[in-house]
Amino acid sequence: MNSAYHPANSPDDVRITGHTIRDIRFPTSDELHGSDALNNDPDYSCAYITLLTDQPGLKGHGLVFTIGRGNEICCTALQSIADSVVGRSLASITSDFAAFSRELTGDAQMRWLGPEKGVVHMAAGALINAVWDLYARWSGKPLWLLLAELSPEELVRCVDFSYLTDALKPDEALELLRQMAPGKAQRIERLKAEGFPAYTTSAGWLGYSDQRIRQLCREAVAEGWTHLKMKVGVSLEDDCRRAAIIREEIGSQRFLMMDANQAWDVEEAISNVRALAVYDPLWIEEPTSPDDVLGHAEIAKAVTPIKVASGEHCQNRIIFKQLMSIGAIDVCQIDSCRVAGVNENLAILLLARKFDIPVCPHAGGVGLCEQVQHLAMFDYIALSGTTEGRLIEYVDHLHEHFVDPVTIEKGRYMAPDRPGYSIEMKADSLATFEYPAGPVWQGRLSRTA
Repeated sequence: MNSAYHPANSPDDVRITGHTIRDIRFPTSDELHGSDALNNDPDYSCAYITLLTDQPGLKGHGLVFTIGRGNEICCTALQSIADSVVGRSLASITSDFAAFSRELTGDAQMRWLGPEKGVVHMAAGALINAVWDLYARWSGKPLWLLLAELSPEELVRCVDFSYLTDALKPDEALELLRQMAPGKAQRIERLKAEGFPAYTTSAGWLGYSDQRIRQLCREAVAEGWTHLKMKVGVSLEDDCRRAAIIREEIGSQRFLMMDANQAWDVEEAISNVRALAVYDPLWIEEPTSPDDVLGHAEIAKAVTPIKVASGEHCQNRIIFKQLMSIGAIDVCQIDSCRVAGVNENLAILLLARKFDIPVCPHAGGVGLCEQVQHLAMFDYIALSGTTEGRLIEYVDHLHEHFVDPVTIEKGRYMAPDRPGYSIEMKADSLATFEYPAGPVWQGRLSRTA
């Protein structure tokens, strides 16, 4: 690994000295990238944090993904908690990562704004992810490999089991990890050689014209994609028309998934999914409110064998526990920024392994593909042991702004080899798209003044 990312002999020698937080926004609404049933004009954005250290060249990066207005609220939440790491050594955090996670998510005063949900929880995730990025950079390893090489005991010490022990106890988690320890080295080599299966959503945004959808589907097929996802939920008539176009272009041998982005009530979801069944969808994603555990369960029972996928907007591990334990979801969709970072996602991955539910992460946005690939790859190496039925979402937007962007080959994520969590954004991009001072936004704001 590049020694420039490993300037200290011990995490005890690394001390966090400060941070910067920036409001970064991209005008993706111009071409309706990311448009869905409830978000028709998103401007993909993030509250972006950089942790500074006393070691030359060593920093940690994290972010909270949003879709525009309100991004400044995430920046304020980050400002409220980020000072808690200043002056601390890296070792003081990594030696008991679960305690650090509880410290942020269980703050006696900030907790009132949650608890463990909403903007403050997402901000905690950005800070936790920044520390993991720092830790991986110090180690000289990409995050997926750092996690995969931790012992089962070390991994369990990263997880906050609060409110989970009725479904998953620490000793059960330890046993799950120990069971998969044999063969890890072989899976690492296979991952490096073959990559991880993916699916694309880039062809199916609601705001795209029929002609554009048709052309993008043809391009996706030519590029080797076997799984494509479309957005549904505004009009059943339009959904059927667009599904017919996509199915015509991709053929019957490829897989089509559908995402309602929470647009429907329970009975409406059941009725609409049954109507869309003629297009043979593999799954229906977020058919109703992400908080409605019982509603998801009712839908899942009614629309089988079409699978129900959810998790992108699940606020914490406790909701995931409920969804899994009552069979309300067939596919678990973790998000790198929605919950409290890597630590809470480790808990969710362990729950998915316990309940034998495949993990197909949500991605896209700003940096979500870059980050969540590490979690899916760790899951394959240390928990599931298989890529069968596992896919990472891919959206072809904004990767050019990252120092270590994702690499896709024939519909598969190739394993990152650069140290860190792949979160670092390019300095020019940060300067250009910072809100409201960056030149992209100065020009726009002056025209609307």
